[in-house]
Amino acid sequence: MLLALGLMPARPAAAAQPDEARTLAGQLVRRLSAALTQEMASGGPERAISVCRDLASSLAGELSRGSGARVARVSLKTRNPLLGQPDAWEQQVLQEFKKRLEAGERVETLEYFAAVDEPRGKVFRYMKALPVQPLCLACHGSGEDIAEGVRAGLAAQYPHDRATGYSVGQIRGAVTVKQPLESAQ
Repeated sequence: MLLALGLMPARPAAAAQPDEARTLAGQLVRRLSAALTQEMASGGPERAISVCRDLASSLAGELSRGSGARVARVSLKTRNPLLGQPDAWEQQVLQEFKKRLEAGERVETLEYFAAVDEPRGKVFRYMKALPVQPLCLACHGSGEDIAEGVRAGLAAQYPHDRATGYSVGQIRGAVTVKQPLESAQ
């Protein structure tokens, strides 16, 4: 897989990095899922749109500031093109996740990490796939899955939305973590 992505293998310098990145990704997913589930139960999917729109980036920012890493969600089919647009490395990993899923790997186990040379120095990169769950279909499903009120709310909030047409078990995107391993030169 490393050769397919054209990436350097992770170096021993950051033995704790994968565990730290998994923890950050897990915190983002758990906190966002809990808030989304609560909002869906109390206000339905129309009100839950604001959780992903507002809370997701706020939580990612909080985790980024607290850890010194960049924590975010990315997707090949973005809802908001100003947020969540994957860089070239993330696009490659998302494509590799898709191939691994098609080869029979479970979406819940898809992750990847590497130490990568970038112009400003070496960084640790980590991604964890985000599987489409039944709850996700209320806003990310195909036309018959999305209620008219939700469709209208999404159109108003995200005029360039490409994040629909999913089914359970597909990859919605990924949590990405990027942390410097060396000082910028």
